[in-house]
Amino acid sequence: QILESGGGLVQAGGSLRLSCTVAREINRFKRMAWYRRAPGKQRELVADVDNDESANYGDSVKGRFTISRDNAKNTLYLQMNSLKTEDTAVYYCNTSPYAFLSWGQGTQVTVSS
Repeated sequence: QILESGGGLVQAGGSLRLSCTVAREINRFKRMAWYRRAPGKQRELVADVDNDESANYGDSVKGRFTISRDNAKNTLYLQMNSLKTEDTAVYYCNTSPYAFLSWGQGTQVTVSS
């Protein structure tokens, strides 16, 4: 139902662009979000975006990450710049504030120092 992609290994300060394709019409969901789970930690909300493109970001990623959505393609994006080692995690997408859809496999992002 959900397929995340775009993760990889990058050096600190680098950039990655994540994509999430949903096998449903995402315009039916008011808010879509990126979540992440770092090793040994609980899954946390990274950013979410409304159908009108208004977005909210976690304090740790403000000014570095940009979330966007393309409803015509049923795809959610996360542009990640100035990556830090603490951004290392598996990244997932889903609805917010409640994760209504079945979770995908996620995409691993590893930031090296």
